[in-house]
Amino acid sequence: MVREFASREVKPIAAALDRDHRFPSELVARMGELGLMGIEVPPELDGSGLDPVAYVLAMEEISAACASTGVIMSVNNSLVCDPLMKFATAAQKERWLRPLARGERLGCFQLSEPNAGSDAAAQKTKAVRDGGDFVINGVKNWITNGPQADVGILFAMTAPELGHRGITAFIIDMHEEGVSRGPKDDKLGIRASHSCQIFYTDHRVAADRVLGKVGDGFRVAMATLDCGRIGIAAQALGIARAAYEAALEYSTDRQTFGKRIADHQAISFMLADMATEIDAARLLTLRAAGLKARGARHTKESAMAKLFASETANKVAKNALQIFGGNGYVTEYPAERHFRDAKITEIYEGTSEIQRVVIAASIVSRK
Repeated sequence: MVREFASREVKPIAAALDRDHRFPSELVARMGELGLMGIEVPPELDGSGLDPVAYVLAMEEISAACASTGVIMSVNNSLVCDPLMKFATAAQKERWLRPLARGERLGCFQLSEPNAGSDAAAQKTKAVRDGGDFVINGVKNWITNGPQADVGILFAMTAPELGHRGITAFIIDMHEEGVSRGPKDDKLGIRASHSCQIFYTDHRVAADRVLGKVGDGFRVAMATLDCGRIGIAAQALGIARAAYEAALEYSTDRQTFGKRIADHQAISFMLADMATEIDAARLLTLRAAGLKARGARHTKESAMAKLFASETANKVAKNALQIFGGNGYVTEYPAERHFRDAKITEIYEGTSEIQRVVIAASIVSRK
């Protein structure tokens, strides 16, 4: 079903969305209708009730058609619905999760700041208790879905002296007073997926908007990113597959020196490596998703999948552009778009360097 939707409705307009930097509101609405905005949310909360493996399969298909549309879907599923499923109260799920799972509202995840990306504990946004409320002031950066979001999962310091143990997660209504948005970021790739800064100025939230417990925000964030990395691995996988399939088709049509360029060993070996590495990335991603589906710890496996899939996407997209030659450098062909879209997968939801830190910590701690 997702592959049919992606091929018939998403892929035909992907280049135009990228060119115009246009948010695909019609596709987001359709994904809500198809149950793709709350894939792992149970039916009793208006989700699809599917598992993480189904989520990976859907993410790959959407991202292969349009990486921007894929990450909009990923954020709503992995970074908003998932922490609400794990940490929200029954009342919070009823109020916030249900419309997000239906696709009637759109969510965003607000952890990064101008001076706190990989170092989440360095954030400066503060939430100060005032009676039964918290008053929030600060700035969040690079917030995917930020310009359109209705709901935000926000992380703020409630006890700065405690470092990462002083972070608390909040559920934010993005339309309330004290919340404002900066201009849309002008980005290299995934240009139809909009991001921006979010500004908090004396924004008041009731204590019943705390997600989890006060001081548990870092735990909420890390658990969420374990799942988010599976989604970005699947996005990277989709980008890599799209670049590979475009290069394979082009190389079997284009001829030089009296034969298809796919029949030249230099090109055929590039294609062989691309196919092999995409399959390896898919297996790593499915392994992480399978562990999550069984309720097993998957921090290391998610990091491995995200690291390998994102680096594979960049390598495959680079080689695909090379196979296209001069045609790869112009917007008439999709190679340059895949090349631009691939880069962000090595950066957001934990850079490749951070993934290596996570993996190393896991394997060294066992010795």
